[in-house]
Amino acid sequence: MKTITVRYFAMFREHAGLDEETLTLEVATTADVFGATRHRHGSAQPNGHCKVAVNDVMADWDSPVSDGDTVLLFPPVAGG
Repeated sequence: MKTITVRYFAMFREHAGLDEETLTLEVATTADVFGATRHRHGSAQPNGHCKVAVNDVMADWDSPVSDGDTVLLFPPVAGG
């Protein structure tokens, strides 16, 4: 089990109803963290359309997470 802080942005924050939370999870990667929070808060977004960062550094969905890390979840962004 790892204690991870998850920070939510935009629609993820709306789904969660909060800016961040600290969770104790059985996870190995950023995709695992996203899956756990998606289930917890009911988001239907697939991780391939979203961005993720670990400790303020952009990451891939297979990036490992360690106890004490902060994972940031960003929704898809449209540009113009």
